Amino acid sequence: MNVGDNVGEPSGSAQVALFRLEELAQNLWWSWTPGARSLFEAIDPTLWRLSHHNPVKLLLELKAERLEALAEDPAFVRQYSAVLKSFDAYMAGKNNWTATQHPGLSTNIVAYFSAEFGLHNSVPIYSGGLGILAGDHCKEASDLGLPIVGIGFMYPQGYFHQRITPDGWQEAEYEPFNRLESPCRQVLGPDGSPCRITVEIGNRQVYAAVWRIQAGRVPLYLIDADVPENEPSDRELSARLYGGNHETRLRQEILLGIGGVRVVRALGLSPGVWHVNEGHSAFLTLEQVRELVQAGQSHADAAEQVRRSTVFTTHTPVPAGHDVFPSYMIEHYFNGYWEQIGLSREAFLQLGQHPDMPGAGFNMTALAMRMAAHLNGVSREHSSVTRRMWKPLWPGLPEDLIPIRSVTNGVHVPTWIAPELNHLYSKYLGPDWADRSDDPAIWHRVTDIPDGELWAVRQHLKRKLMSFIRERARAGWVQSHLEPAQVLAAGTLLDPEALTIGFARRFATYKRATLIFRALHRLQHLLQDRWRPVQIVFAGKAHPADEPGRQFIHQIYTFCKDHRFGGQVVFLKNYDMHLAKFLVQGVDVWLNTPRPPMEASGTSGQKAALNGVPHLSVLDGWWHEGYDGANGWAIPLPNHPLETEQHDDHDAEHLYRILERDVVPLYYARDRDGIPRGWMQVVKDAIRTIAPRFCARRMVKEYTEFLYAPAASPGPRAW
Repeated sequence: MNVGDNVGEPSGSAQVALFRLEELAQNLWWSWTPGARSLFEAIDPTLWRLSHHNPVKLLLELKAERLEALAEDPAFVRQYSAVLKSFDAYMAGKNNWTATQHPGLSTNIVAYFSAEFGLHNSVPIYSGGLGILAGDHCKEASDLGLPIVGIGFMYPQGYFHQRITPDGWQEAEYEPFNRLESPCRQVLGPDGSPCRITVEIGNRQVYAAVWRIQAGRVPLYLIDADVPENEPSDRELSARLYGGNHETRLRQEILLGIGGVRVVRALGLSPGVWHVNEGHSAFLTLEQVRELVQAGQSHADAAEQVRRSTVFTTHTPVPAGHDVFPSYMIEHYFNGYWEQIGLSREAFLQLGQHPDMPGAGFNMTALAMRMAAHLNGVSREHSSVTRRMWKPLWPGLPEDLIPIRSVTNGVHVPTWIAPELNHLYSKYLGPDWADRSDDPAIWHRVTDIPDGELWAVRQHLKRKLMSFIRERARAGWVQSHLEPAQVLAAGTLLDPEALTIGFARRFATYKRATLIFRALHRLQHLLQDRWRPVQIVFAGKAHPADEPGRQFIHQIYTFCKDHRFGGQVVFLKNYDMHLAKFLVQGVDVWLNTPRPPMEASGTSGQKAALNGVPHLSVLDGWWHEGYDGANGWAIPLPNHPLETEQHDDHDAEHLYRILERDVVPLYYARDRDGIPRGWMQVVKDAIRTIAPRFCARRMVKEYTEFLYAPAASPGPRAW
């Protein structure tokens, strides 16, 4: 398909001159490359905005005459040629970090399995932090030249669209996303027909097609059960992310784990490392054992071989967050499978048994931990909690010797940095700053940026956020016929000069989105101070089955419409990557209030700090190791254990004190030039200390050195 097909064929000269625009659009490299983004925006700025920065959709809707005009525009052709030159050099890059530092891994594929991947809003196959982390991991692996192959699901309906009723209740709406408008293509077999795999699930053969998305040098292969060969119920298996009941979830995980291995084989790939990102795909270890046993190995030898090459990352610090399936359900779906891997029924069920809860069911995390030699949590605090949680799997071993190391999550800097800050950093940190984002020496140069320049960029980004919010509200008024109160709640009265707090994340109850409303009189006083006003922007989704999470959204939305808060509390619906970028770049303070120790890591505050937005958070997850006393604000942990209500009172009291005594006065303390010098010191400290330590470049290098390299090396178990 050529660009412009929907409006008639462009002239031959335009096709020849710009024929690789579609190739650029089909590789998500453009999404984290400023020059490529500018190229697509230059094609048609209005279409670029209306397409939510989706070049595939932009090219589909572009008129042939515009393409012909661009082909005759010397300035555009020069820009196009420069971007192509950068793209070709990137894709062919030989002297990358992996090739120079870990040459043995350069041709040793890492198969990275995840239930979701957050790459771009044009591919809605993610719901939150786990998916965004997986997407950032793959992008950074591409930048470093690490040969990763992603394996996941192609969800035809993606994650749900969030609708907020006039009285403030979240409703989930599922609608197919148009794959022609996204950078994904079906994988074809050697004979040119669509690639297919089969998996026996519950006495039925389930067929699946395979789709491919290219993220720089990293391909993602996505399983799609929505094919004509399947029964209607089986076609629903990959319909939507985290949908259906417990049994549907088990069937999905069989398809992801066992089917994912079969996708790898159908593609002719032979990974040296298998990375299980959370327990959803842990059945991949059993499928590999089955292959080896069927080839003649004993179960013990096959299992040890699989263990040595398997990395498992757990993201869940609370027992309720781990998938556990009833034993009878496992017996039904794996009846006959255990013989194929050389085990009895009892021995098979024990693979997923928690030693302290033998009757609780088949635990996917227990399976993954038994079948992987290389284990990690996603922050220091989380790894400590995880060692304590899973100590029974290593009876007699001291807790500090339990082999679960820490690799703290990080963010892909080029994806999340604001273009304006990218320009400023290039000026003061050096033109190659992004390629050295894990080097603290580079970030020390932030202190050289004049306060006035950095403050001007920060204010510009806030005005940009306010403009975006108003345009969304206007579109909702026109297209969705919102009621006046809903338009108010959507942010039309926000003040670009006021201190703006951002709270945007998944609305799980442990994240305590409503904590700041615990003492309304104090909050109202903060918001309505005529000399030092404060406003709060909320965004996020609750899982459709999470009724308490929906209640939190309802409560906040009610406050948004309350005239006592003067339009200074707003809720933005349909939180996605597109909205997230405006928020982490445009607010003044990033608020996080999880109930410790339930936050495994978190990354939204890392994205905000990268953009000069200081963090205000409970000391949990990544902030437990990131806070240094000067780079943001911390809600202290209680001196002794408290009941839930008392703990919430404790944290709310400290939150109000920090806002009243520290944050608000510092933000509004301006000099003669109108610049808050003390505030800018916190901003610079946040950027300088957080960016190098919590970037994906540092994270993927640690995975490579501490987990992938040992897993790829033959020999005895790493621990």
